[in-house]
Amino acid sequence: MDLEIFNDDNLIDEARQKWVEDLADFAATDLELADNTQLSIHFVTKDEIHEINKKYRDVDRATDVISFAINDGEDSLDYLEQQIPDLPVDLGDLFISVEIVKEHADEYEHSFDRELGYTIVHGILHLNGYDHIEPEDEKVMIGLQEKILSAYGLQK
Repeated sequence: MDLEIFNDDNLIDEARQKWVEDLADFAATDLELADNTQLSIHFVTKDEIHEINKKYRDVDRATDVISFAINDGEDSLDYLEQQIPDLPVDLGDLFISVEIVKEHADEYEHSFDRELGYTIVHGILHLNGYDHIEPEDEKVMIGLQEKILSAYGLQK
């Protein structure tokens, strides 16, 4: 996976940034994503994610992660892949509030790494078309999420 991390305010340290890269690669392998799959992760403050949520989702509150998928429909992607073999697949962008991840880790009594891992894998699944709106879809998504996290060593 071609992962670009934006951590301009040094909200996570270099070691944890490497860990994020490893986890994203692990999830991509588990999901059988192409090697040329692209993804960006932006680590932002609570105030920044609040503004993003308000501006793009019309939700006036901070959240832990917001995902912006490049391709919501498979038709355009299928067409491009037929026209240009080996075209990199850009999943989109994840915006993650490190402060909210810390708050959730405390609230749910998880380690920070477990909660950050949950947030990253959850976002990657959203970018790959998974959702949890309907109960049956939630069961699939959360089951896959827990499978990936457990296999990586991030059990509850």
